[in-house]
Amino acid sequence: MAAGPDALPDYELLELVLFAAQPRRDVKPLAKMLLARFGSFAEVISAPPALLAEIDGVGDTVIATLKVVQAAALRLAQGEVMARPVIGSWQKLMAYCRASMAHEATEHFRVLFLNRRNELIADEVQQKGTVDHTPVYPREVVKRALELGATAVIMVHNHPSGDPTPSPADIEMTREVKDAGEKLGIQLHDHVIIGRRGHNSFKTLGLI
Repeated sequence: MAAGPDALPDYELLELVLFAAQPRRDVKPLAKMLLARFGSFAEVISAPPALLAEIDGVGDTVIATLKVVQAAALRLAQGEVMARPVIGSWQKLMAYCRASMAHEATEHFRVLFLNRRNELIADEVQQKGTVDHTPVYPREVVKRALELGATAVIMVHNHPSGDPTPSPADIEMTREVKDAGEKLGIQLHDHVIIGRRGHNSFKTLGLI
């Protein structure tokens, strides 16, 4: 409590969470097994329930506790970026996107909708796909922006492979959305690809 959360390594933080779920048990071995299987605290709380259940000693109570911690972390991260100018909170926005998407086993396509002041007014996952593909329909992106009264969008999707390098299909789809939006006054600010090893911005790469 005195030193703050940064003073705790992953295994100690995980032990504290597990102790809340199993207060009468030595949870250190279980914490070590979970970290050995998934790699980090973030990956443990983001792991699918079915995979967590494969670990000896992980029951419904432990899974529920881990998922509550994940939900709380995402809600906190989202709260720090909603209704705020994107320019001044870009790093927090990327941290939220990484927390919510980097560890997904399949591709998710998210759209962040902005108003005229570049404030984030809506955050929606529009499509979920396979391990290497998500169908994206430029018309639907623009249609939803118009419904929300948004004047700009930021597209975000993840690569479950971990490599955030844009594919030719990613580049083509981005250009289609950009062209469709410009015709109706909707600006595409950026398209960000999230991977376990970081993220890539189309704007930074000079692709839009």
